[in-house]
Amino acid sequence: MAIPHDQLIIFDNVSKFYGEILGVNRVNLQIAPGITSLVGPNGAGKSTLMNLMTGLLRPTRGKVSLLGIPTDQPDKLFRKVGYCTQFDSFPRGLTGREFVASFLLVHGYEPKRVDELTQLALERVNLVEAADRKVAAYSKGMRQRIRLAQAIAHEPLVLILDEPLNGLDPMVRAETIALFRKLAAEGLHLIISSHILHEVDMMSDRVVLLNNGYIVAEGNIHGVRDEMEEHPMQILIRCDQPAKVAAYVFARDHVVEVRLHDDRRGLFVKTRDADGFYLMLNRAIADGEFNVESVAPVDDDLSAVYQYLIGTSGGSA
Repeated sequence: MAIPHDQLIIFDNVSKFYGEILGVNRVNLQIAPGITSLVGPNGAGKSTLMNLMTGLLRPTRGKVSLLGIPTDQPDKLFRKVGYCTQFDSFPRGLTGREFVASFLLVHGYEPKRVDELTQLALERVNLVEAADRKVAAYSKGMRQRIRLAQAIAHEPLVLILDEPLNGLDPMVRAETIALFRKLAAEGLHLIISSHILHEVDMMSDRVVLLNNGYIVAEGNIHGVRDEMEEHPMQILIRCDQPAKVAAYVFARDHVVEVRLHDDRRGLFVKTRDADGFYLMLNRAIADGEFNVESVAPVDDDLSAVYQYLIGTSGGSA
């Protein structure tokens, strides 16, 4: 059964150039409700695609509409859209609660409703206890979550999230993915960019793979990681006991290399099994083996992974 256009995000032969530099080219795409992940190396066009969806950029050619609304109508558009960018900056002096509430006030909500929606958003991202502290004192993961709270506070129908899992520790990462699934089950569109392939596969209904401004594949990427067994992924773990963590993870068969970071407050791990590695790490943290501040892939190795994907995709899936 065909989905009506007023329930789709539609790119109709869209190109965006920055002068002579290509952002995206000849994009024809229809995004249905659920979780759609945008995947690709740095500079592939993921952020350009997101900014086109929100109307922050205008296409050089073609048309973009979101749930039937042309993206050149920002007053209508931003009542439907929540956008969480990668930019980690905040107005000075605000608490987390004030940061979320300020956005709702701009939308014109009454003060009582502002309080209700702010509290609900804080509960959904598990930041109620820290809500009345200054955002400037938050950790990176908490800042990421307060920005997500602001993006969902006005109950949008479309949620656009640029690398929303960056900087989160494994436990909070799992909670956030569960929240994304819940929002999708409620009928929302979630468009998420991510570098972490096992999480993309785990949470996404659909994946759009970009490279050099072009869509090179779209669909379900189930099984892709199994084909990448000979292409180890490198992961950076930030922690206060890197030597202890190194000894623990190096005992696993799928870990092929462990190297301390130069500042000795983290380590690089290469693994052939990203799924197994992240699950093992989550269990170790839950069992109290050690504390971990953050886990993130390393771009240089992931660029090689994406080149592998692009070389074997064989066109649109």
